[in-house]
Formats: sequence, structure tokens, C-alpha cells
Amino acid sequence: MVEHPAVNRRVTGSSPVCGATNPKTNLGFFYIMPHYLYILQSKKNGIYYKGSSSNPEERLKHHNTIEKGFTSRYRPWKIVYKKEYPTKAEAMQAERKVKGWKSRKMIQLLIEGKITP
Repeated sequence: MVEHPAVNRRVTGSSPVCGATNPKTNLGFFYIMPHYLYILQSKKNGIYYKGSSSNPEERLKHHNTIEKGFTSRYRPWKIVYKKEYPTKAEAMQAERKVKGWKSRKMIQLLIEGKITP
């Protein structure tokens, strides 16, 4: 058996206190960021856009400036509805449900708080 001095040597200095964690490596602790279902309304013609994001305000800025798809044609946008969900999966599930409605009246009822996704 060969002994390596570097392996068996005690190193002085800082050692982690029991219970101290590094969030990048500790799998026992997860920080779950909330996600949101949001609905934008075009100030130009009143059309609705439904989406989900961890930061709807930043997404609004993106839709109003950078986005080159559907939302670029109907700028400017404003947020008319926002609901927080504990996980991204739940927010995306609510988004799919709302997009499946295909009814302006249902979206208006949601915005007014008369129904939930």
C-alpha cells in the first residue's frame, strides 16, 4: 500500500461549519422561483396575448421592444392580468388551459376575477 502525504495531511484554515451549505452543490435544498400566468392587452387594438414567465414585467419590456413575432405587430402592450404559481409547470399548465379557451369573453371573465384558470 502506497501512502500519499497530500491525502493524509491535515490542512489548517477555514472548514465549513456543520449545516453550512453551498446552494450550487447541496441537493437537499431547492429554491423554487414562482412563475406567473400573465395576460397582455394591446393598447393599439385590444387584442390579448397569454403567456407565462418568472418575471412578467421583464417579459412586457421584451414584448414592447425586442420581440419580433406576434407581439411586435400590436405594440404597445400592457399587463391586464397576472397570477402567481409556485412552479413553472403549474404556470405553464394554466397558460395552456387559458389558451385553449379561444374565447375573448372567457379571457375578460378571468381578468375581472369572475373565473379562475
